[in-house]
Amino acid sequence: MRRTELLQAEAARWLGVGERSFRRSMHRYEAAWPWMMLHQDGSRHQWVPGVYWDLMVTMDDATNEHYSMFFVEEEGTASSFQGIREVIEGWGLFCSLYTDRGSHYWHTGQAGGKVDKGALTQFGRAMQQLGIEMIPAYSPQARGRSERAFETHQDRLVKELALAGITEIEEANRYLREVYLPAYNAEFKRAPRDQGSAFVPDQGGDLGEILCEHHERVVGNDHCVSFAGLKLQIPGDTHRLHHGQFVRSVTEP
Repeated sequence: MRRTELLQAEAARWLGVGERSFRRSMHRYEAAWPWMMLHQDGSRHQWVPGVYWDLMVTMDDATNEHYSMFFVEEEGTASSFQGIREVIEGWGLFCSLYTDRGSHYWHTGQAGGKVDKGALTQFGRAMQQLGIEMIPAYSPQARGRSERAFETHQDRLVKELALAGITEIEEANRYLREVYLPAYNAEFKRAPRDQGSAFVPDQGGDLGEILCEHHERVVGNDHCVSFAGLKLQIPGDTHRLHHGQFVRSVTEP
């Protein structure tokens, strides 16, 4: 039984509901322990006059604590990887991640339809490698906690950035790290419903090789790989002088 399933079973017992019912209706319950389920979401807004950025937030369902928070020009796979990397490098691994059905998180057969859990996106593949279960949101109510948090940010953060005279994204991100995020957590972080934690220390390994895009290419007879309009030379080594026709994995952060 996987770590996530064990924790879900424990949470279901604590709530007094069946495990299957708990999994079907997880969005109706706050996680019992920190690190059991995190939310990741982005909010596009006019954070400074005349400019729209996406605010990326990765937060704990049980405590409302924000572990990662930053602005990007546009939300996508790279920004989602960045949020997860900041969480794991700063604290450790967690059990599950709750997201909307954006195309960088999930493949869907039709707009607004069910996600295809068998067809992994680059982000989904990385979460599978890390052993983190992904959970899709199917209703506005399911995303209520993150939506309420963004309402607070859109009210407070716009005013604070204006008061500080900040208009550039680098300055805004520094303000988030050093001022806003610590103050927000101090005010809005709450105690979990039950004592315990689903936190798992990071076991090491190269996160950069997981939290990136993987693309398979065939090495040509000239020892080169074609990728994104580039020719990448594969150096020979003492064990194999020729790499022709061998599939190589090309990674992109």
